[in-house]
Amino acid sequence: MSSEIMAAYWQAPPMARTLATAILVTSIMAYFGPLPISWIYFDESRLFKLPPEIWRLVTSFLLSSPQLGIVLDPYFAYLYLGQLETSNPKFQRKEDVLWYLITVGGFIIIVNRIFLGGYFFLQGLIIALCYTAVQDARGAKSNFFFFTVPAQLIPYCMLLSSLLMNPAVIPLQITGILAAHWHDFMTRLWPEFGGGSSLLPTPAFLSRFVETPRVFRREYGTAIRPGSGAPSTGRTTGASTGSVLPDSWRTRGSGHRLGGD
Repeated sequence: MSSEIMAAYWQAPPMARTLATAILVTSIMAYFGPLPISWIYFDESRLFKLPPEIWRLVTSFLLSSPQLGIVLDPYFAYLYLGQLETSNPKFQRKEDVLWYLITVGGFIIIVNRIFLGGYFFLQGLIIALCYTAVQDARGAKSNFFFFTVPAQLIPYCMLLSSLLMNPAVIPLQITGILAAHWHDFMTRLWPEFGGGSSLLPTPAFLSRFVETPRVFRREYGTAIRPGSGAPSTGRTTGASTGSVLPDSWRTRGSGHRLGGD
């Protein structure tokens, strides 16, 4: 049984798998273990110390909501990032997904630190991933609580649910939607309707960073990965938006501020 679980784990989309694992491990260690929260929250002044604490750019996105959020937040981060990584036509390469995380995450940090003063940003990232993932699911239906709604409205249903259950997290979620919409404008809307090229092209160095061996093995044989300039011959279908059972749980848990309850 354990070998089957590990096999399924390693066959999952690598970026989604890594992010979900990092959220789960960081949250467990912060809430129940030896990891002080003071080591992982974001504070721009600590980026300029010697040595600079640059890990905070990442760890500020890795603390989940408490209690049930320790399980749900990694799940939804995995679900939506996995959809971007495997089945979204905007992201043809892994480096495109990584560049999305960097730029959208940077937008969320800047807006929150200037206007809201937040220290942790996972809820903003999750709703940004959701917004981007469902934009290409127009016409599909998804369940939210007891209602069936168009898939592209799920992020706004999440905001409405937060208004009823946890209003404090709404500003952070709004910055996530703004970040995802900004990325969509810069990379898709402007090239398509403005007649220009992408305003956020993926840097070439990221291609070298995520480069994988050209030949890799699968259980059913050996596959040859095309060169970096060759078009993709197919994509793995991600989880269906309309088939996700626990959509109604998406907004549970609160955002985090340093020193909060």
